[in-house]
Amino acid sequence: MTRTKPDGYAHFQNYPDTGSGYPLIGPGDPPPFTTYNDHAKAPVLLVADHASPFFPASLNQLGLADWVLERHVAWDIGVDKLARLLADELDAQAVLAGFSRLIIDPNRQPDDPSAIPEISDGISIPGNIGLDKQQRNLRIESFFNPYHDRITAKLRRFADSGIVPAMISVHTCSPVFDRVVRPWHIGILWDKDPRIPVPLIKRLEAMTGVCVGDNEPYSGRHPHDFTIDHHAEPAGLPHVGLEVRQDLVKDEDGARKWAGILAEALRDILANNALYCRLHDKGDNITE
Repeated sequence: MTRTKPDGYAHFQNYPDTGSGYPLIGPGDPPPFTTYNDHAKAPVLLVADHASPFFPASLNQLGLADWVLERHVAWDIGVDKLARLLADELDAQAVLAGFSRLIIDPNRQPDDPSAIPEISDGISIPGNIGLDKQQRNLRIESFFNPYHDRITAKLRRFADSGIVPAMISVHTCSPVFDRVVRPWHIGILWDKDPRIPVPLIKRLEAMTGVCVGDNEPYSGRHPHDFTIDHHAEPAGLPHVGLEVRQDLVKDEDGARKWAGILAEALRDILANNALYCRLHDKGDNITE
């Protein structure tokens, strides 16, 4: 299904035909991913691993009360709006996960115990307790694989056109964690490739009223950063991870404001044609 604006505006969201291809997803359930701006022109792909708090009917919300779905344990609050608005600003394509991270976290190795948590932020997840291998595999087949397969397909289409794209992973984080207040408005996550993150940090630091975290509140060097580690790093694609504080983007106005700030900081970086090559093609092994 495709939703378009009546004036033919090219920025719209595509919903895959789930059919019967995903064993845990039935009629009327949200799909495992959506795509946005499929006809965008920038050589950039945005991904949002935690863009949805939704569950298929077959999982009965994992036995959780409705209020849990409004918490950060279920999804990255505000990231759905932020990723789409940033995609609009950059004229970039985006892939957004369509399921709660509590079903299976697409930013973890699927065999990592934290991928299907039994407890998250002190909240027991009844539907995740005591799963056997078959039950875990059904979640991988229904949610994890389709999402990552679509990212792979998007990147392959760029490659088939002779393009080395940039990849931007968009997340939001809670303003307080474990009773520690997080002062950063935006965190920039990165590891060995500084081509986007280093100039991005400098540009954001130069903006009035913007507090930037360099690998804060999480680190791009942590092995839990699966999506970037799996899709971008081995291929040498220029990439960066973004963490925006969720209280800043929980409504439309906030998401639009911070998408604009990020886009302003990113535009000149992404406009540099020299960016679009594989890191190992340059013979580089760049670190801090």
